[in-house]
Amino acid sequence: MSRRSNEAPMRARVPADVERADRIVFGMSGRQLVILAVAGLLLYAAWTAVATVVHPLVFLAGAIPVAAGAFLLAVGRRDGISLDAWVLAALRHRRSPHHLVPADGPVIPAPAWVSTTAGPGDRLPLPAPLRLPAKGITPEGLVDLGSDGTTGLVAASTVAFGLRTAGEQNGLVAGFARWLHSLDGPVQIVVRAHRVDLTYLANRFLAAAPGLPHPALEDAANAHVRFLDDLAARRELLHRQITVAVRSRRGAHHAAHTAAEAARALAGCEVPARVLDGPDAAVRLAASLDPAAPPLVSYAPSDGGDQR
Repeated sequence: MSRRSNEAPMRARVPADVERADRIVFGMSGRQLVILAVAGLLLYAAWTAVATVVHPLVFLAGAIPVAAGAFLLAVGRRDGISLDAWVLAALRHRRSPHHLVPADGPVIPAPAWVSTTAGPGDRLPLPAPLRLPAKGITPEGLVDLGSDGTTGLVAASTVAFGLRTAGEQNGLVAGFARWLHSLDGPVQIVVRAHRVDLTYLANRFLAAAPGLPHPALEDAANAHVRFLDDLAARRELLHRQITVAVRSRRGAHHAAHTAAEAARALAGCEVPARVLDGPDAAVRLAASLDPAAPPLVSYAPSDGGDQR
């Protein structure tokens, strides 16, 4: 047995705050310092304006809640994001239309004689046009995001990491780390799970069984069909669909090159991967728009997924 196979599995610490902004002074980021500075300048301007007519204690009583609110807005977090960003998103959501419909242009208002039973003035507000971030998909499978750049999609499978030796695990981890260090743009890895329908595979075995050259092979095929039916009845099988999305702001050519490099790097880690073309990318994006109720997925070995 080689020395490499006796090596301990590679372990690496991954900090949970990799997206935390740089701290400038007093352990605060530039965004936090700007919020506190603006709040301080506003309080100072208010005190300068009313110093001759308001007692300092009265002004201090009114300024403490404002300062506390600014401090909470600067350092607070909710749902993993800063509190100021969360408040802005909440205000934007409150002011934006809640009913969206697919339309190329403005929504045509209903005739005046159409009445409703809810909404201001006994009329429901008009829905707004649905604007998706994706502008279109090229024949090469690139997703046009407009001003946000271009995204390429890569379908990947899984690797049996736990069945490898320590040396092989170290090699896989090192290869994946090299790919991560080579990235120069945003990358998203999406893992979705669907229920698997084995009917397609069982029907293929059942149809091919009578044409097998020996009765023993036919019996084996029929036994395997019964095994698949029993497996589907006793257990809930899952199909894992893994998609790697790489985005680039340097144009479609650079996005296609980045997606191809990602597929090659993952293949070096023994992860089967391929760049999705236009039809495959459209099908995968359409399925992702309804994650709450995915359809049953038939077993397809060429889909680049993993079955469990």
